[in-house]
Amino acid sequence: MTPDDPPTAPSDAETAPGPNPADWPRTSSYEADPTEVGRVLLLYSGGLDTSVMLKWIQDHYDAEVVTLTVNLGQPGEDYTAVRAKAEMLGALECVVVDAREEFAAEYLAPAIKANALYGGGYPLFTALGRPLIAKLAVEHARRLGCDSIAHGCTGKGNDQVRIEATVATLAPELKVIAPVRTWQMGREEEVAYARQHGIPVKGGTEVAPYSIDDNLWGRSSEGRWIEELDHAPDDDVFNLVTRPEQAPDEPETVAVSFEHGLPVALNSEPMGLVDLIESAAQIGARHGVGIVDHIEDRIVGLKVRDIYEVPAAAIILTAHQELERLVATIHQNQFKPMLDQRWGYLVYAGLWWEPLRADLDAYMDAANRFVTGTIELKLYKGSVRVIRRSSPYAVYDASLASFAGSGGLFSQAAAPGFIELWSLQSRMAWRVRNESRD
Repeated sequence: MTPDDPPTAPSDAETAPGPNPADWPRTSSYEADPTEVGRVLLLYSGGLDTSVMLKWIQDHYDAEVVTLTVNLGQPGEDYTAVRAKAEMLGALECVVVDAREEFAAEYLAPAIKANALYGGGYPLFTALGRPLIAKLAVEHARRLGCDSIAHGCTGKGNDQVRIEATVATLAPELKVIAPVRTWQMGREEEVAYARQHGIPVKGGTEVAPYSIDDNLWGRSSEGRWIEELDHAPDDDVFNLVTRPEQAPDEPETVAVSFEHGLPVALNSEPMGLVDLIESAAQIGARHGVGIVDHIEDRIVGLKVRDIYEVPAAAIILTAHQELERLVATIHQNQFKPMLDQRWGYLVYAGLWWEPLRADLDAYMDAANRFVTGTIELKLYKGSVRVIRRSSPYAVYDASLASFAGSGGLFSQAAAPGFIELWSLQSRMAWRVRNESRD
């Protein structure tokens, strides 16, 4: 350029915040090399992060972008508006997939059979959804000729593990782009970038008070005061479940019927799994059921606090566990919770495709073979209490359980001999260890 030439205006890529992708250190084989990126499939929600990413990837990578939005039962989502926004921002193609039935049948069903919780309280709704979203991303990336998949996960969460492990497992030829981990933009910088590039920002700022994730199985809230351990929950965090103190003053009973471990009817009305979960969620939410204030050990090493609203899971898992206890033997009831815990951990840790999980699924199917019957629960101001139980496979006989009952499969006269043999080793050990002190 000669001194008389006018200065060249900087490109969007040169003025956008954050480091240049070419300068990023890559520590894994599946991270995208900017020089080899031509078409990217972006997991797109329509929110601030992914909308900024859509424009940012086009500028920094000089790449075409197609978007994928997955419906897992997020309440109140306008998918027509999401698609229109992606198209307006330059997406080559905008795919919206209704995956609710697949989510329920292939992910929530095995979770119910495994009584899936992490840390005693989190029913894994986000963890269960991510491998399905990533699997669909792989399928559509291949179909649409993409070489990379982009997501909006941060470097502090578990979702990056769940999505990237799935992509690396199912499609090692595809690369991954994770701008939020490296672009060094905070919320205010993202809003400024959005305004600079004409990206619509809800409410003028879109700096939401909480980070929300939700689907058919529950809702989570993070951020703001939730990070302060001495701060009791504020009312504005609850957008799914009624605060228990504001729930109806009259309790409501709900009967959940199961066949082979899966719920098939609610209050004697047969339903598909998606409809049943949605109906249970409505009933539970009305009565303040399913609020979980949870301290959680993330797999990336952090300990965090989350507020969960899980009314459907609170009802269905409570009923399933009770029915399972009714039809299983003492040995099954002592053994299966250990496998349930391991199943839940593998899913939480992003290892959906780990062969051990499939092995555990085989056991869960076998253990649920006779989990058929009905559990009736009473819901009242946040509590869920079992009040009635029935099953053709119940390992229970009222005549044997009665104090007045005798004979049949149980002979009270045999009890003394049993007690003598049952306590033999314990009695011997106590005597040996205590008499040796004299």
